[in-house]
Amino acid sequence: MFEIGGDLLLQGNEACVEGALMAGCRFYAGYPITPSSEIAEILSQKLPQIGGTFIQMEDEIAGIGAIIGASLAGVKSMTATSGPGFSLMQENIGFAAITEVPCVIINVMRGGPSTGLPTSPAQGDVMQARWGTHGDHPIIVLAPSSVRECFEYTIKAFNLSEKYRTPVILLSDEVIGHMREKIMLPEPEAIEVTERIKPSVPPEWYIPYEGNSAGVPPMANFGDGYRYHVTGLIHDTKGFPTSKPDEVRALLERLQRKIEKNIWDMAYFEEYLLEDAELLVIAYGSVARSAKRAVLDARSRGYKVGFLKLITLWPFMEDIVLERAERVRTVLVPEMNMGQVIREVQRLVHDHKKVRGINRIDGTIITPNEILARIMEVYS
Repeated sequence: MFEIGGDLLLQGNEACVEGALMAGCRFYAGYPITPSSEIAEILSQKLPQIGGTFIQMEDEIAGIGAIIGASLAGVKSMTATSGPGFSLMQENIGFAAITEVPCVIINVMRGGPSTGLPTSPAQGDVMQARWGTHGDHPIIVLAPSSVRECFEYTIKAFNLSEKYRTPVILLSDEVIGHMREKIMLPEPEAIEVTERIKPSVPPEWYIPYEGNSAGVPPMANFGDGYRYHVTGLIHDTKGFPTSKPDEVRALLERLQRKIEKNIWDMAYFEEYLLEDAELLVIAYGSVARSAKRAVLDARSRGYKVGFLKLITLWPFMEDIVLERAERVRTVLVPEMNMGQVIREVQRLVHDHKKVRGINRIDGTIITPNEILARIMEVYS
């Protein structure tokens, strides 16, 4: 690991590695793919040095399957990918969600679809991160917009994954993954690290998917004497397949409830200059950097513009977005896609004409000047 306490010039991908190691990640399995490959390359060196395990798998399907297996054995686990690799992982993301296996998936977004633009940024995976795997399922998705946030939110991704027994996706992009910024790594003891809740009863009393007030049952490690059934089928509280309507409903509702009832524990966002704003810019990821600069430039020209940066994309922070949107006359949503988060904003704001977009799909980041020009165009 890097020296603690000194200033470092790190890539976003490198910061993700440092955050994962500080969060306790000790297993990585994956397949190299641009623009996430640095994460695998660095972990292949660092994990063995601290007693961890790195495995390059034959493909991304095997990669996420391996981290699910390692997590079932009690090891904090992660994989990283992009574009086509993320598509290949969807079935096993659903498996991790229904079996409640903690794991972290970093998706460094690039242009698509298919092989697309491997070395160019995009934000086209927002809806795939939420709905890519089939069926009703909860998911947590965090989108960093700086090297510091890559470090911090990788740690938070692990903590949320362990606390709520769920896969968590860190949705970066090529710009964030490859840019370098100065960062100081904190002392390990200054980092809050969450561990999964273990059973407090002997193996013969253990009910692996028992409902409780938190909605998150304790998780026993394979190999610790607790034997239980793990299946991707809808299962009862003991883990065995069921098609009884009351048991089906109980499981699926609990999976949703454990995320929805705790949304304020995972609602990460930042806001600037909203007190008197008449126009609100909502952005995330690398575009949030351009958006903040554009808002400051607009303010210097006398436009009353505010900024809301979404870090938690899913579950969508409906109350936060709606309350801020209702304060202003116009909402502007810049994205490097054809319009994905803007649809969520329009769903909340009854007057769709109030919500405008800026979109680029050509592998080029949206600049502050583009956003500023749009602000000046729609401001009224």
